[in-house]
Order: sequence, then structure tokens, then C-alpha cells
Amino acid sequence: MPDQIDVLLYGLGAIGSFYAFILSRSDRVRLTVVARSNYDAVSKNGITLESENHGKHTFHPYRVVKSPADASSPMDWVVCASKAIDQDKVAAELSPVVEAGRTTIVIIQNGVGNEEPFRSQFPDASILTCVTWVGAIQSTPGIVKHMKSEDMQIGLFPNSKVDPATEQQRLKTFTDLLAHGKTRFQIMEDIQRQRWEKVVWNVAWNSLTALTMLDTQSWLHSSADAEPFTRKLMREVISIARGCRVQLEDGLVDQLMDKINALPGIGSSMQTDCKNGRPMEIDVILGFPVRKARELGISAPFLETLYVILRAVDGRNRAAL
Repeated sequence: MPDQIDVLLYGLGAIGSFYAFILSRSDRVRLTVVARSNYDAVSKNGITLESENHGKHTFHPYRVVKSPADASSPMDWVVCASKAIDQDKVAAELSPVVEAGRTTIVIIQNGVGNEEPFRSQFPDASILTCVTWVGAIQSTPGIVKHMKSEDMQIGLFPNSKVDPATEQQRLKTFTDLLAHGKTRFQIMEDIQRQRWEKVVWNVAWNSLTALTMLDTQSWLHSSADAEPFTRKLMREVISIARGCRVQLEDGLVDQLMDKINALPGIGSSMQTDCKNGRPMEIDVILGFPVRKARELGISAPFLETLYVILRAVDGRNRAAL
């Protein structure tokens, strides 16, 4: 294992900036970040993290670039922490920094089916896939506020072309970096279960808060029908997951409803994107489950309705850009 590890982090929003900080804590990591709207601020001032768990830190990545092509050389690791929008385009954009046999790809995104465009673009690469529960916002370019919420589940998206021992070593190398950065995580044998569990949550709260512009508690108390509607929607996604051989339990609905009822009314990233006229993560949160339901002949009328309406709203937002 080389002494220096070249890492490119793509997607320098709040979550990407948080994990940039975690990775930067290792002297072995030579970190390149791809910044867009915050490029000028990060180039000049670095990234400032104000964290309830880690304290306040300002750090300067090794390089700040506007695109992967500007990095000019292949990386050992490519960490994709961007919003899961136009995944095929993102995978193609990362091509200049991915070298077969060398580069491992780490996906830190919401949704299901995220890995498939990367596997198609990079058939010989190892892929680590992650579910993260980090609460953070970047209201000022280059300045990220991180709340208490901090956890990650991580596992392999197995590649039959790569020796299993090699894949396990790559998983260990990356989780060692996470451990050195003092963040919480668990290694999962079946990470797709965690991905689908979070999608059950995101399908409900992202779509409903975005379409109503209400917080979660305001939605649930908007009528006597709101909670039963939400529960039926969640059950549809659980049925689709089972059709995909991901064994989610019926009790997950009660667990997620108990979790949301223990929180004050919250919004969602999709609601924020919708409010600001930005493209939304519709495909990996709703679109992939809808396509699987159609392939498998599973009835999902609540999910399909929300998906069709959100696509129309997203199309309006994109047309106005």
C-alpha cells in the first residue's frame, strides 16, 4: 500500500465537505476536491467545518479544481458525494481520473441503483457504496455547519472481475481512513438493505415535503388521511424491495413513523432543491423503484403518482435554468 493516497472528492456540498474534512485528517491523503459554485471561496479560504461533534476546523485541500479533467492524473480513490442527478453524465465526467486496476470508486449518495452507471462506465473497478446520515448545511460557500447527526453504513458492490480478497482490502483501506477521521460507520455485508431502508424514508419525506412545501409534522397533521397515505406509500416501496430480493420487514414502517414523530417538523433536501428551482434527486429515489415495480408487476399507485407529478415539477425547474 503506497504511503501517499491520492483521493478525488466529487461533489463539494455539505456532505461532500464533511467527508473531505474526515479524509483530510490523515497525513497520507492527498486530497483533490471538485468545486463548482463554491470554487472561488474554497480556493481562497479553504473549507471551514463548524461541527457539534468535531469542533471548528479550517483546512485546505491539496488541490481545488473545477472538473475531474482538471485534476490531470488518475486517482487511487474517487469519492462521489454529489447529488444523485444525471448519474451517467457524472460517471463519464469522472473518466479522466479513473484507471483500471488502480482506482476504487466510493459512492456516498441517496437512492438505489446508484452503482449501475458507474459499473457500466468502469467495469473493472471496485465500488464501495455508502448510506450516510449526516446532518449538515452549507449556507455560505465553503462554510459548513454540521449538527449532531453522524453515521454511515458502508459495503461492497461486488465485482466478479476483481479478486474478493482485493476488494476486501480496498474496503479496509477506506474504512481505516474513516476511523482515523473519527467518524461513525458500520461495515455491512448487505449494504443494499440499508440503501432500500433509507429509500423507504426518502420516498416518503422527500417527495411529500417537496410537493406540499410543508414540514413533516405539518404534513402528518394536515388531515386524517395524511398518515395512512404515508404508511401505504412506505409499504409499496417495501414490496418493491422484496421483489428485488432485499428482505425488508413490515415493522420498518412503524420504526420510521416512530422516528419521524420523535423529531420536530423537518424539511428535506428535495424540498430545498424544489424551492430553489434546482434539479431534484427523483430518479434514484423514486424512478428506480418505479421501474422495478413495473418490471416485476408490483402495484405501486401511490409511488407512481408522486413520481409522475415530481417529474413534471422537476422538468419545469430544469427548463427555467
